[in-house]
Amino acid sequence: MERADGGRRGAPRHDRGAGAVSRARAWLVPAAWALALGPAAAQNPQPVPAAVEPETATPPLPERLRSHALIVPVEGVMPDALANTFDDARSQGRVHEAIDIMAARGTPVLAADDGTVEKLFDSEPGGLTVYQFDPSREVIYYYAHLDRRADGLAEGQVLRRGEVIGYVGSTGNASADAPHLHFAVMLPGPEKRWWEASAINPYPLLTRPAVPAAVEDPAATPSGAADPR
Repeated sequence: MERADGGRRGAPRHDRGAGAVSRARAWLVPAAWALALGPAAAQNPQPVPAAVEPETATPPLPERLRSHALIVPVEGVMPDALANTFDDARSQGRVHEAIDIMAARGTPVLAADDGTVEKLFDSEPGGLTVYQFDPSREVIYYYAHLDRRADGLAEGQVLRRGEVIGYVGSTGNASADAPHLHFAVMLPGPEKRWWEASAINPYPLLTRPAVPAAVEDPAATPSGAADPR
């Protein structure tokens, strides 16, 4: 996905062949030391551990994403109309790391979840953007290519799920004849910086069955409570 500074979000993809190369070098280094240090070293070579490059692990979903359903953040768009473009290739060797939600220019963009406006940012790739933290500050929602933001939208503003935060457009590097919302979901690091986070795929979060809301048992109404009927 587009970062505010034009780079890519998410953990780098490591070359899985690097471990095999490192293991081969572990056998060569002691021999080289033995030649350099003489016969004594050759008789008692010391093993040199191979450099192990750690695998990148996908962080677990925060409780908020496991227990709350997100809404499609474009008014009138149903989940079955979405396309999974998270892994699509983009220019300069980038991976999309977001989904594009196609809609007519000016269609209201909605907060996918409750939370707070963290940053209103204008960038060359993303155009007019909004960064939103969820209530736990464990999830960031990123809305980009907006035609304009909602009137009065401000940093620090508390949002309710479904609230209008802007309107679909094609600002930034989006094509003028294909307005859409670039929507990303990211997990920040311990410092909770809006510009440092790892992207996760929003598609399954938007297309899974809704989490049923708790239903109160009418029989559990406290004695003396007003009857809503």
